[in-house]
Amino acid sequence: MFLVCITNIQFQLLDYRTLPVNKWDENDVQCWLESIGIKKEYVEKLYVEEVTGPALMELDDSFLKGIGMKGGQIHMLIRKRNELLQLQQNAQQAKHSSSKRSDGADVQTDPVRPRNAPTQETSNGDSCGQVDKPSGDNRASTSGKRHRRSSNSQLKSTDEVLELCNCRPFRSQNTDFKYVKDRVLAPESGVSGLITPCHEYKSFATAAELNRNQLQSKFACEVIRFASACMNIRTNGTIHFGIMDSIEDRGWKHGQIIGIKVKEREYYVDALDYIEKCFCENVQEIARKCIHPPVFVEVISKDSQEQRFVVEVDIEPTSSLVKNRFFEVYLPKYNEGSQKVTLTKDRALYQRVGAKSEPIKHNNLATFFQGLQDRDAQREKAELSSAEVHTEISQNLGRKLSILLNDGKSYMDDSLRYILVTNRCEKNDLKYINFLMHLNIFCVFDFDEDSNVSGLYSKYKEHHATRSYFLQDFSNESKTGNPSSQKHLCLFDQTSWIFCNGRSDFLGDEKPCDENTWIRTKKKYLKKAITRICDEILPKRSFIVLFLLLSPVQKPLVDTFQEFYTEMNGAEYIVCIAESRENYGKWANLAQASCSIETLEQCSIVGMKLSHVDTTIQTMLPSTAQPRHLPVSTRGLCTLPSLEEEKLFSLEILCIDQCDDIKLDLLTEKEIQEVEQNFYRGRKIIWENFWLADKRCCGEIIEREACKDASKLLDDILRGSGLNYSVAKLKIFHHPGSGGSTIARQVLWKRRKDLRCAVIKTSYSPATVCEHALAFRDYEEKEISHCLPVLLLIEDYDEDYLEELRNELMDAVATRKINSPRPYFILMCCRRSNDPERLCKASPLDTVAVTHKLTDSEKSLFRTKLEKLKQKDVKPEFILTFVLMCEEFNETYVRDFVGHILQDIDRSSRDTCLMRYVALLNFYVPNSYVSLSHCEAFLGLGVYTEMKSRAYDFKSHLSEQARMIFIELRESTTYISSVRIIHCLVAKEILHQLSGNEPQSQLAMTLLQEKTLFENRFGREEFIKFIRDLFIRRDKRSRGDNTDTLFSPFIEHVCKAEDCEKAIAVLKAAYELLGRDPFFAQQLARLHYNNEKFEDAEHWAGVAKSHLPNDSYILDTEGQVYRKWFSFTVDKMTQEDTPESIIQKIEIALKAMKCFRAAQQAAKAERDSMNNAGYFGEVEVGCRLLRFLSTVDVFRRSPEGEYSELVKYLITDYIPEDIKKTWGRLHSRLKGLRQNLYNALEWISEDLSYFQTDKHHEKEEEDEKDEKEEQIYNPRKWLKRQSEVYAKFFISTSLIEDNNCGPESQLIRRMNIYKSGGGSVTNILSFLTDKKENRSAEKLEKILGFYTENPLRDRLEDNDLINYILCHITLACLAPGSAKLLPVQTLRELSVRFFKGRRPFPASAHFLLTLLYWPDEALDKEPNPDKDEILISALQTLKRLYDIKMKDVPTRKKRIYTHFFLGKGYGLGKIVHKTKIDKLISGSLDERRMKWLHGTVWNIARIRDILKRVSGWTKDRNLFIRGHMKEFPILPLHRDSVPPGNENVTFYLGFSFNGLVAFNIEVEANPTVSRPQGI
Repeated sequence: MFLVCITNIQFQLLDYRTLPVNKWDENDVQCWLESIGIKKEYVEKLYVEEVTGPALMELDDSFLKGIGMKGGQIHMLIRKRNELLQLQQNAQQAKHSSSKRSDGADVQTDPVRPRNAPTQETSNGDSCGQVDKPSGDNRASTSGKRHRRSSNSQLKSTDEVLELCNCRPFRSQNTDFKYVKDRVLAPESGVSGLITPCHEYKSFATAAELNRNQLQSKFACEVIRFASACMNIRTNGTIHFGIMDSIEDRGWKHGQIIGIKVKEREYYVDALDYIEKCFCENVQEIARKCIHPPVFVEVISKDSQEQRFVVEVDIEPTSSLVKNRFFEVYLPKYNEGSQKVTLTKDRALYQRVGAKSEPIKHNNLATFFQGLQDRDAQREKAELSSAEVHTEISQNLGRKLSILLNDGKSYMDDSLRYILVTNRCEKNDLKYINFLMHLNIFCVFDFDEDSNVSGLYSKYKEHHATRSYFLQDFSNESKTGNPSSQKHLCLFDQTSWIFCNGRSDFLGDEKPCDENTWIRTKKKYLKKAITRICDEILPKRSFIVLFLLLSPVQKPLVDTFQEFYTEMNGAEYIVCIAESRENYGKWANLAQASCSIETLEQCSIVGMKLSHVDTTIQTMLPSTAQPRHLPVSTRGLCTLPSLEEEKLFSLEILCIDQCDDIKLDLLTEKEIQEVEQNFYRGRKIIWENFWLADKRCCGEIIEREACKDASKLLDDILRGSGLNYSVAKLKIFHHPGSGGSTIARQVLWKRRKDLRCAVIKTSYSPATVCEHALAFRDYEEKEISHCLPVLLLIEDYDEDYLEELRNELMDAVATRKINSPRPYFILMCCRRSNDPERLCKASPLDTVAVTHKLTDSEKSLFRTKLEKLKQKDVKPEFILTFVLMCEEFNETYVRDFVGHILQDIDRSSRDTCLMRYVALLNFYVPNSYVSLSHCEAFLGLGVYTEMKSRAYDFKSHLSEQARMIFIELRESTTYISSVRIIHCLVAKEILHQLSGNEPQSQLAMTLLQEKTLFENRFGREEFIKFIRDLFIRRDKRSRGDNTDTLFSPFIEHVCKAEDCEKAIAVLKAAYELLGRDPFFAQQLARLHYNNEKFEDAEHWAGVAKSHLPNDSYILDTEGQVYRKWFSFTVDKMTQEDTPESIIQKIEIALKAMKCFRAAQQAAKAERDSMNNAGYFGEVEVGCRLLRFLSTVDVFRRSPEGEYSELVKYLITDYIPEDIKKTWGRLHSRLKGLRQNLYNALEWISEDLSYFQTDKHHEKEEEDEKDEKEEQIYNPRKWLKRQSEVYAKFFISTSLIEDNNCGPESQLIRRMNIYKSGGGSVTNILSFLTDKKENRSAEKLEKILGFYTENPLRDRLEDNDLINYILCHITLACLAPGSAKLLPVQTLRELSVRFFKGRRPFPASAHFLLTLLYWPDEALDKEPNPDKDEILISALQTLKRLYDIKMKDVPTRKKRIYTHFFLGKGYGLGKIVHKTKIDKLISGSLDERRMKWLHGTVWNIARIRDILKRVSGWTKDRNLFIRGHMKEFPILPLHRDSVPPGNENVTFYLGFSFNGLVAFNIEVEANPTVSRPQGI
């Protein structure tokens, strides 16, 4: 929500002191009158009379009497008014006096001489200097100058404006009062009302360093002279030592606080013993009473630890003491020659003349004595006036508390977080801190080491879930619980309690320490923690720091204030609450080192009882503290306390009485309308929208047809229709802005009373969400077997995340061993998609598509709603998203509407520039946004001072067009604000219409140069991520995008609309700006080679590789550079090519293959991905190289059409003479070509045999795609084609004839097998997918003809044997009656080598063992434990090899393909391939997939007729089957399909490369008496 501007009235409490009196209005005057204690009735009268600042300056007695004001009140008002005017006048003079004094001719050299005092000793000896001053004193003066100069070096410049501050209150003995170094007191003053003290300043810098006698004589001289002057005039006064009084060096300012070093305090106290020597005997006792002992006020500084003081002496000549008396004095002076203190020859009378203490001249004595009686009378009158009891009218602290704590609003809301800083809370105070339980507290800095035992923490954790830290832990982000991508996340869901000074009850090393030790060891961690919060976690103006002073204050608490004050650029969002004025006083006096006392008073609530604070704050709360409720299975309700809810922090729980705690009477009509309009502008719907609609406070929310569809599907799931899954899915795919998220939340809102409903926070791990979901389901339920289902909404999720969460939930449910007729959990998955209808078609039974297209009834609803909104004076421009939805986001309408809005826009303004940047990101990067902090920094709104308006409104700084186009979003957990364009189609139009002739590449370049955006620390990670996505995130259909792109849509646009050079330039700029990101270098390499700039592509691939030398994807890109380069050079080859150019081409190809092999090795080491691109790349380049070699003259084709010369060269030692020398460095690499290609093809074949590779069978029926498409969508077809190419170049009849039994002839026979479509597991199995089964059977028989006729006698190599056996199994599926088939027993004998052999065999060998040795009714009539050993060994090895292959990749990518099922036959006839089952399923590809997914495939009679159901049993949710004699664990296709408890079951058995798989598990209805086998 945009910050609401505070009215002027709310600021008058805070601002009147900072304005000149002549600028005050009547409200300011009212506040001032209240602060000085004028009675309320008179304050109100003066307000009615419109007494403003200028009127106040002219007030006199007659006017005040005229309004009925009494004398005492008049006297006080006039006196306070005069003091106020004098103070402001002095402050004004201080601003202008510095330069004049520093340039004047009468610059003083004696630091203790008063300003404008005569430079020579007067005739009556009134100087405090020495009579005959020898050279020693000159040295002292010189050292004093040096001291001042060194101090001045700390000042930035002579023109620096120093902050004014107040003097210590007269006669105050408050030891907590402090001065701040380099602040300035008001200039020295003369007589003002006698009771108000006059002030005189002495730097005393030199004298403070002198010996005791010298120091005391100088100190006593100044005090006695000043005291005499004050007592003779009958005025109070204070003389200050340590305050600059004269300007000797540029840089000092008059009244500047510097302080002096105090060696011994008694030196100053004892110096006043000179009173008895200097005053006449008859007045010595009176003088003692009038001259008060010295007060030592500490001078504090943030930058210095050196202890300094201002020494002050108060003079108070009360009338009872001084009446009818005058005070004539000697002055002591130190004689350097005799090193003794002497007194002046004659006594002198002093008086205050202006701001000076001057001797009364002889000819003025008579006048002085004549006025003595009059001065006594004035003193008596002044004392009587000041003694009147003034009824102090207390401030309106309740209103002040509301303004400060709510950022100007009259009530609290969730837009603000609070950081609490506190110290020891006594037991009695614990009763009055209930208001803290209702504040949105982000973290607490607790300086009470006993807080966990008897303090605030012990009470707070009874009501809220918390995480406790020590300072060093919290300052280190790695210890707050989450990885970098979500490092701050847990901090928002539970209050962080930071023990700043250890814990007394902690068993570890974190013990409390004293103040000095804390500053030395822990202060640095405090600074880090506060910097982390302010710079990285919470944006400015989103939080208030609340200092709660509950006990006496120590320095660390003040250090905390100073750190926050620095990080937050002032005290604007800092509040202090202190019941004890004493505690506040000490805190404020120490804290004034950072800011003025006046500023602290403005942000502090002092003297208000804690119980009153508690009650006052609770009345401001926007909601009542009533409990929230959840439904239970017994149709009753249970209470959900905050503590329990916060423990489930990964879920946003929707309660039955959601929002019922809101105080509706606090919401104004305008605020309700704002909630409604925010939704129709495009902001995500919130629960308050539904609640207000239900309460008829705003219009109803339209229910689209898709909402009814989703509700219907949910009902079907709850009825248990279809398969009974413990975790069901309901998917909602929607066009951006079409209301998909609204529909999902409508379903939740409707079902909140029947089901337990929550929204998943996907920033938490699936394991955490699973743990919380289970606890949520079980909460307060007596029987966990009969709990209500939990409906969980997950939005804009990643497929891997969803699959992992689903598996976590299913596994967790499985361990419960409970069977329920309804699902435990229903995952309602809501995701944006540009093609929702396609995704719905792929899975129609559990998917709803929401599009921009409206039905006729929906159009009517939308039109009616729009009219109602217009009747409320809502302009269509301000509900633009809703208006566009009414028009079904028609492109022409969007274009015209945006054109109308932008008609008069200032294209050169900063907010228009910001609009273009945000549009660029929003259009090309899904779900992108720019944080409010970035926007404010860009618009120059980030820097503010205490004088600026509090809680300013970002919106008010935007143009009208920007306010229509932008929508501000708030993250649901952190409440961090961000900005985006209301819709991506609007962003597209803005880009087009505001660009003019400027290309988008130039806009991106300008964006990259915006240092303000890139250097803004808050939200930087998210911003950089969106910038990265703009340049390198590709579109993928699997993510719901319309197409698969080679580059990011932005780069593709630049290449298409401009040229590739512009795209390259902008990518280079991004590479440099983003810390030379290797993936940008990778994109540059890809962009270059796609535009045939191969040398540059080679360079950028090398750059990427230098950053990440072991990244398989970057190594693959390097290989692709050379692959494309090789293809390009070959395609462009002409007849004139030289031998050198041929060699160059071959070398490029070999380089590519080398890079691809490096990528293969790197991929094996990567645990979190399965990158097989290196193998595909090597095969593609290798086959293309073979084709190229076959065109070289030296390897010309034979008349029979064979490449005998090339084959001979590649597989034997033979080298043609023509190339023996010229190709010298190529021979060894080319002769390894065959083996390298063979290894890569074998790896791909094995890899494809693990997974379901038919991503799109129907692709085969479409037009031919390019190689990359085929590799992705039909890799089996790709493999078969490449195998044939590979084999074609290694077949030579002549070579077989020459080496009939040699290895070369065996190799060529193998190549013939490859050429015929065999040679690898995947190729052989692909025969089963051929629609012409007879043709496939003939090919297989031909392939078997290439093998030896007696394989038991003529030993085959391992891979040949695997292929040979698999050919028989495949042929048996296609042509069971083929004469080429060997009996199963023979195949068993051949395959036993894979069990007995000690060398490793590929997974396919062990897969064959499971097929051949599974019990056969015909062959295995007698149980044989040896066959079980073979099966056990094979299954264990398959599992081990599977785990190695899968590594740590997401669950979704571990889908194993089941090749065969156990049929009803025997021998090879019992093996049924999956394609045979597929052919018995009717419908389109998507319909067939859905039948497999939902298990309806097993209801087809023809399938049940060919497959055999086997018997097994369950134990602890694990499934077992018996082999020949022993039991075997079986993988269920769906974990939750295994019934709980111990049951006899039946199922269909499948064979995969991960072992045995059970399908369609059912509890056995009619068990037989005995069951020796599972067959």
